[in-house]
Amino acid sequence: MITLSPMALGLIAVIAALWLAAAVAATVRATRRSAVAEELSGRAAWLEGLIEAAPAVPLSVAPDGTIDPPARLRDWLALPDRRIKLSDLTGERSGLVADDHALLLADVAAASLSGATVSRVVRVAGSSRALKVEGRRTAAGHAPAGTVTLWFTDATANEAAVHELRAQVDRLDDALDAVSAIIEAAPFPMWHRSPDLRLTLVNSAYVAAVEAKDASDAVARGLELVEPVGGVSAIAAAAAAREKGEAATRVVPAIIGGERRRLRIVDVPLGDAGVAGFAVDVEEIEQAHSALDRFAQAQRDLLDRLSAGVAQFAADQGLVFSNQAFARMFALKPEWLADRPEFDRLLERMRESDRLPESRDFPGWKAERRGWFTEASREIEENWLLPEGTHLRVVAQPLPDGGLLLIFEDRTEQVALARARDTLLRVRTATFDNLFEAVAVFAADGRLQLWNSRFGEMWGLEDALLDEHPRIDALVAAVSGKLASPTRADRIRDLVRSATVERRSHSGRMAFADGRHLEFAAVPLPDGNALFTLLDITDSRRIESALRERAEALEAADKIKTAFVANMSYELRTPLTSIGGFAEMMAAGYAGKLPRQAKDYVSSILEAVARLATLVDDVLALTSGEAPPSDSELEEITVTRLARDAAAGMTAAAEARGLDLETRLDDSAGQLRGDPRRLRQAVDNLLRNAIAYTASGGRVLLDVSGDEKAAVITVSDNGVGIPPEERVRVFDRFHRVALGQRDGDGALGLGLPLTRQFVEQHGGTVTLDSEPGQGTTVTIRLPRHR
Repeated sequence: MITLSPMALGLIAVIAALWLAAAVAATVRATRRSAVAEELSGRAAWLEGLIEAAPAVPLSVAPDGTIDPPARLRDWLALPDRRIKLSDLTGERSGLVADDHALLLADVAAASLSGATVSRVVRVAGSSRALKVEGRRTAAGHAPAGTVTLWFTDATANEAAVHELRAQVDRLDDALDAVSAIIEAAPFPMWHRSPDLRLTLVNSAYVAAVEAKDASDAVARGLELVEPVGGVSAIAAAAAAREKGEAATRVVPAIIGGERRRLRIVDVPLGDAGVAGFAVDVEEIEQAHSALDRFAQAQRDLLDRLSAGVAQFAADQGLVFSNQAFARMFALKPEWLADRPEFDRLLERMRESDRLPESRDFPGWKAERRGWFTEASREIEENWLLPEGTHLRVVAQPLPDGGLLLIFEDRTEQVALARARDTLLRVRTATFDNLFEAVAVFAADGRLQLWNSRFGEMWGLEDALLDEHPRIDALVAAVSGKLASPTRADRIRDLVRSATVERRSHSGRMAFADGRHLEFAAVPLPDGNALFTLLDITDSRRIESALRERAEALEAADKIKTAFVANMSYELRTPLTSIGGFAEMMAAGYAGKLPRQAKDYVSSILEAVARLATLVDDVLALTSGEAPPSDSELEEITVTRLARDAAAGMTAAAEARGLDLETRLDDSAGQLRGDPRRLRQAVDNLLRNAIAYTASGGRVLLDVSGDEKAAVITVSDNGVGIPPEERVRVFDRFHRVALGQRDGDGALGLGLPLTRQFVEQHGGTVTLDSEPGQGTTVTIRLPRHR
């Protein structure tokens, strides 16, 4: 066992104390360092968490380009979990796009050398991710010199938004350019005012309207498009629109291009951006409105003069127009109509006036008519029979604006006429079907259209054939065998074609094989058709034949009579000559002196012989039918001298009957070439008849005149006249008009027939005009050249 000295023990104690103190001090320092380390560790953890939570990922680039990417950056760039070079931070499916990587390398190199700031957006290869890179050189003391710290931020969403905003800005720029181009190209003036209402922008149309050099000149000079109107300037109008906060429109006059026009000015407030405006030339529109108003007024004036009633209703079913005929037709007062009554009220008032058709359910009837307003755009037509018998044709036309136009036409007269027409048609149909003649109507194409029952009976055609409306060719084929000459059937077809196509009328006759004779006619009708008629003239042919035979017999008898009269006249000449000769000898005293009474007898015998000789000459002239005068008998005759001599020869006879014989001789009668004997006898005959048939105290006038073509001799009297039934026979031979007692010759009525014969031999004419009790006028017209 070791024994220590007290010194040693003291030394040991000192050393132990020192060791304990050192241990305590170390423990204290360790404790302090442990606390600091723990604090630093917590802070480091907090900083690490802060970095992890930050939107940006840091990356330290060593001076030699070595990098140790954090986990998030490795995920973004698809990098391996190891240290790599910044130059290796690119690839086809990882890292950065080559172009962006090259630019980033240049930025990092510049930041390492000169301390430049890095700021760039790079794209990740193989994805749509975009990263915002910002950084700078690391401060000295914290890392080796030349170290650059980069911060990567995922900017994919921001870049998309930026790209969209840029695209939107580009679109807005394009739209602004387009709007500016449209405004500039607009054919009407447009402008913009700043908030202080000064002009800041005008287009070319504005410049041209104010006659400025260019837009800058118009803006600089503040040229306004229109002058103040009613004390309101353009600036004041724009200010009013801005204060009101809505577009303001006004129509004002302006001088544009030296012409006075009307412009519609529109000021549009743009809030803080000022006021925009534009002007539209509405001169043509205003004129069109004026013309439309005038046209509407003229139309209403025209409608007001129509005989048909017209009423127009608006979309609210109120009356907006009615003409005078409407008011008269329905007994409505104009002042009541002026209050624009509704459709229902109008119908009720018309019903009160008995101007509507009778209806058991008037509300339902009225509702149906109210439905006209909502009908499709089609015309509605009705016929109304009013209680007093008036027939109205009602036309309802819905209008595009929802209104209704009503037209009322009084068709009472037309209905009556239609009834009369229907009656006439029925009468005509009955008459047509019961005619004795066969009647048919053919169309322009030759097809049978109408026919009566007689047509089928006369042709012997079946109803079934006629009901088919056959063509004329088929009818010809059906009837050809019934004709006496079948080839004549083609004549029927030709007649129908001539009447329908050539529009010419034809007629003729045809014989049937059974002995019948038909008379036919084809006549064109106004509507292009042809009327074909057939008449059975078999009996007429028989009668005609009998009459022809009788006429021939009468003509033969007349010839015999004429020959007999002529022979008798020749035979009478010999005894007349003897009687006249012996009477003249007795009157001359060859048989001794005669007593006074015997002389009177002889004188009467001579007068009777003279009259009888004249009568015989007249009979011979009529019966022998004297030929026109030969050239040897023709002379130049002065018509006035011929008339004067004739009047002189009749003076004694006129005086004996107590008549006034007047002559009116005009030199215009002139001369003509003719037989003076025959013409003198013609005038004598007229004068003799006038004197014979005029009572005592009457007047006979001989008037002679003429022209360059003919001479006219007229004998007129105021005698008894000739009845109408006798006028047609006064020129017949041997016919005497029975007008009462008369004496003298001409008892057989030879004067007028001889006169006509003599005048016609000279190429002239004789006309007679007479009225019983008014006298007779006979006119001879003789041509100067035959």
